[in-house]
Amino acid sequence: MPDQGQTVLKLERVTVRFEDLTALDSVSFAMRAGETCVIFGAAGSGKTVLLKTALGLLKPNSGRVSVFGQDITTLGERELFDIRSRIGVLFQEGGLFDSLTIEENVGYPLANQPALRCPAQEMHRRVEEALRFVELEHTLEKVPSELSGGMRRRVGIARAVVTEPRLVLYDSPTAGLDPITAHTIITLIVKERDLKNTATAMATHRYQDGSVLANFRYNPATGTLEPGGNGGRAGLTRFLVLKEGRLVFEGSQAELEVSPDEYISRFVRREE
Repeated sequence: MPDQGQTVLKLERVTVRFEDLTALDSVSFAMRAGETCVIFGAAGSGKTVLLKTALGLLKPNSGRVSVFGQDITTLGERELFDIRSRIGVLFQEGGLFDSLTIEENVGYPLANQPALRCPAQEMHRRVEEALRFVELEHTLEKVPSELSGGMRRRVGIARAVVTEPRLVLYDSPTAGLDPITAHTIITLIVKERDLKNTATAMATHRYQDGSVLANFRYNPATGTLEPGGNGGRAGLTRFLVLKEGRLVFEGSQAELEVSPDEYISRFVRREE
């Protein structure tokens, strides 16, 4: 299990621009092993850009990005292979490949990350295990079009965790889902975090999703969530709020809820 004090992700005054648009404006924050970060912000505030920058998919115009203690700011694609093999990602809408089976979709990171060197038999075992984790082991031979939206999102989680990552990035994991399905997705995110001590960063606009991550833990005996939050480890959930690319809030849920700032408070009041 990773050292609880180890920094897994650190942004130092990171700025990302697209021509005349500043998507991230001198953003700084850090995450430790086992920690949860909930990232709020309106559409276009920079949430997805932040996650892509953490993954090395976008290069900052200035500032520095470190992952697992290594500066990745100027690394090329080949040099990023090893780093990315230790990061799980759930893209918006699940991001599955329509032409691949569910088994091929979930196994894609194992098959295409040279650092993992996963033999075919081991790959099949790990894919089955990941799908069992999200209770979809019966879908191996299906294709994404045969599954519901919620099931596709669960397959996306299986693909994100199949490499047994130390850090998982979730981009709007419950967007467009009904409340019951959204709760299932959040339960799986808490399950992964608590059983594997995974550092978890979730970008969302849904306050209730962040509140569940902060206040509930996964009970493996019952397979359900129960009050307690982060397996009883107090202080390991932080809330961030982005506005027009700037980090305008970082703190606890209690601090978020009493913020007098009108923009920040809208994420607390929002009911969906």
